[in-house]
Amino acid sequence: MSPSAVHKSHASVEVADAAADLDQRDRRLAGAATALRGNLPSPDVVGAVEAGRLAAAASTGSAGVDGDDVAHRTAAATGQAAAAVQHQGFAPAALGAADWAGFGAVVPVLAASPGAGASVVSTVLADALQVAGHRVLMVDTADPARSGLATASRSDGPVFDGPHPAVRIRASWRAQAVVARIETTLPVITPGMVPSPRFFKPAAHSVQATVIDIGHDPWRVAAHPLAGAGAWLRTGTPAPVPLLVCRPTRPSLLHAEQVLARLAAWDQTGTTTRPAQLVVLGAKKWPVGVPGAAGRRTAALLESALFLPHDNELARSGITAEITPARLRGAMNPLLQHLSLQPNTRSAVPAAPRKAAR
Repeated sequence: MSPSAVHKSHASVEVADAAADLDQRDRRLAGAATALRGNLPSPDVVGAVEAGRLAAAASTGSAGVDGDDVAHRTAAATGQAAAAVQHQGFAPAALGAADWAGFGAVVPVLAASPGAGASVVSTVLADALQVAGHRVLMVDTADPARSGLATASRSDGPVFDGPHPAVRIRASWRAQAVVARIETTLPVITPGMVPSPRFFKPAAHSVQATVIDIGHDPWRVAAHPLAGAGAWLRTGTPAPVPLLVCRPTRPSLLHAEQVLARLAAWDQTGTTTRPAQLVVLGAKKWPVGVPGAAGRRTAALLESALFLPHDNELARSGITAEITPARLRGAMNPLLQHLSLQPNTRSAVPAAPRKAAR
């Protein structure tokens, strides 16, 4: 065997050994995450393993710190937090309607794919409702590090207790709207760590509409929408009005079709409310040839689609504390009419989310 072949053989063995060590480490972290609850959903187990890895990496170089011990403790804490949060929300297999009283009109905003613009649409809708004189609660379900609403308010407001000591809710102001965000002391927020809607519930009758930015991972949400951010899609009284956001492109329409198909099984059981409104971000009408990419589910939404035209400043800066452009807010008028939330001469300041009853 030539020297080069021997070197390659040794390298292959080293790679295989490293992969085996990594696999064993991840198995140990997964075991730590599920020690409290053995049937923890897979996305939460994966998130706990990632949290353990991140914590170990952050501790590298610290004198007297055992990286493996840090990883194990962090994975266990993340798994325990996810299990505790889910225990206080809807049971994972529970069916039946939710009671949305106190939230006003519930409008979950779901993206067809990452980057489709759910955060932009959520903000434009909330601003349109505010300008119309309505009291609004905005709920941000994303991990703070990847949230499109991270700079939606001028400053941070007070923190309220969440369903677990490591998971809290911060309420800030965007003009007269309350923006409720999730915060954690752990390295990541797993899907199951998103608090149940009841933890965001404001004081009785203090809001007329709740707009929820479901987040940037619709594929994961649609796979199991009974817990975490997907709980906002639950059927109930009054019935939520979910929006599905896409871009004016053929790939985005294809992604929208797949999200609707993934939700179909839950819709058929009457557990979730199917998105019945398509919002297209970045165009005034369908470009030639794009509607032909629609599947049978999205095709039914093409004619009634709402279009939000492209805005250079918004595209460049993202969502800031400044009110969104009037021409974008004006595009929301048909939706406000559908929600029976036309301009209101009476306006009041909404209350922050209150601590949920245990």
